[in-house]
Amino acid sequence: MKQKNLIDQIGISHSFETSPKRIISLVPSQTELLYDLGLENRIVGITKFCVHPYHFKSVKKIVGGTKKVHYEKIRLLEPDIIICNKEENTQEIVAELRKICPVWVTNIITIEDNFQMITDFGQLFNCRTEAQKWNDKLAFALSDFKNFIKDKPVKKAAYFIWKNPFMVAGSDNFINELLKLNHFQNIYDNKSRYPEIELKKMRLEGDPDLVFLSSEPYPFKEEDAFEIGRYTHHAKTVFVDGEMFSWYGSRLLKAFDYFKKMHQKL
Repeated sequence: MKQKNLIDQIGISHSFETSPKRIISLVPSQTELLYDLGLENRIVGITKFCVHPYHFKSVKKIVGGTKKVHYEKIRLLEPDIIICNKEENTQEIVAELRKICPVWVTNIITIEDNFQMITDFGQLFNCRTEAQKWNDKLAFALSDFKNFIKDKPVKKAAYFIWKNPFMVAGSDNFINELLKLNHFQNIYDNKSRYPEIELKKMRLEGDPDLVFLSSEPYPFKEEDAFEIGRYTHHAKTVFVDGEMFSWYGSRLLKAFDYFKKMHQKL
């Protein structure tokens, strides 16, 4: 192939003589996407949080987490490229990894960004046909879901991701985009990213109809639902699968089905 010049989602230019053969993925949802694009044999390293596909943790080298990586393990794997994400991996990690090999950084805020990432991977790894298939499937499912949701009333919601301190999804992130898509008005979308909040101010700050307690990164329990619920007027508390709201890539296809079932229960 002739030299490829591509720009990643934080605006960094990359130039490759050949399509990268040895991939390390430091983001769980992107590991799943690379697998779904047919690149299993090229993936040499993953994080301990890369739980899909299930068999990877026994056949791929674990090189740490998303916030803390083992540089020496990564170096010894001789990667051609390391796939990171602006939100998941720190600037310090990315800078350090660049000393080993090119680092491709994604930045996924909107569903449009998700389509772009898949297109980029198609070009980067010479799997354009697979990438196009996934984008077509996702576009069809998105259009179908918008049709499903169009007459549903908008409800006010708070989406909790952490406890001690309590943290929620604010604006400028993929979770907030999926909340909007589902006709949930995030009462904290006037705050950026993942703000810490005070439970006792929740009524004043928007008094949600729905409180979502995510399964990840913090696994909320029944007693948390009880504690948080006391600070709303009569919000319904719903335990949700965090992967469906926060994982981008090919996982979004499963998320649309999950959201439909969720709405039927609300």
